[in-house]
Amino acid sequence: MRWWPVFLRNWLVWRKLAIPSLIGNIAEPLIWLVAFGYGMGALVGQVEVNGTQVPYILFLASGSICMSAMNAASFEALYSAFSRMHVQKTWDGIMNAPIGLDDVVLAEMLWAAFKAIFTVTAIMAVMLALGISHSPKLVVAWAVLVGSGITFSSVALIFNALAKGYDFFTYYFTLFMTPMMFLSGVFFPLEQLPGFVRTIAAWLPLTNAVALVRPLFMDQWPSDALRHGGVLAAYAVAAFWVALALTRRRFKA
Repeated sequence: MRWWPVFLRNWLVWRKLAIPSLIGNIAEPLIWLVAFGYGMGALVGQVEVNGTQVPYILFLASGSICMSAMNAASFEALYSAFSRMHVQKTWDGIMNAPIGLDDVVLAEMLWAAFKAIFTVTAIMAVMLALGISHSPKLVVAWAVLVGSGITFSSVALIFNALAKGYDFFTYYFTLFMTPMMFLSGVFFPLEQLPGFVRTIAAWLPLTNAVALVRPLFMDQWPSDALRHGGVLAAYAVAAFWVALALTRRRFKA
């Protein structure tokens, strides 16, 4: 539990800016939801998902909330964690206490996941207020989004360990996050993609998160849930250990 004081330290610092942070984290996904959900939804109408016709805004909401978890976790594990590690040297100060580098990295991963949870909880509350979905299975969807936050924070910490400056993160957003946004079924069904692209997309973490969350928004249980959950868990565990190994090597250097 030596990660807990580091987590608590991040919480106390963030609490001073909680309201501006909340607005910043939920404003963009809500703009996407309103602009595309209601604007494009009026043109698209219904979308077929697993043989069921659903309003486009429900289709978009169930995908965009997964994208929001990815974005919130990634930004925190990249820019904020890099600032604490490299710019402000906060990690060096923390490790003067009886806390190791492994504890700091674990705390950063859990903190970034918490920021994702905080964001998706606020967005889900807005979706409930708008009446997009009132499925009782949203509780399970929230738990899936918690796991998604852990997955994406672990992946982002790999790039945090490799980065020499903030500009390096452009590669992560351009080559990893942006393709996932458009290839993971957030904005349109995967069936619209060519076969070989669907094969690649099926193993992306965001695709599997959406595959689990969308049926729950529709008050259905996801099919092949074990495979989708297993892919997310595999990404989370593998990425965390890679990030830990790279961070150890960076500090030894």
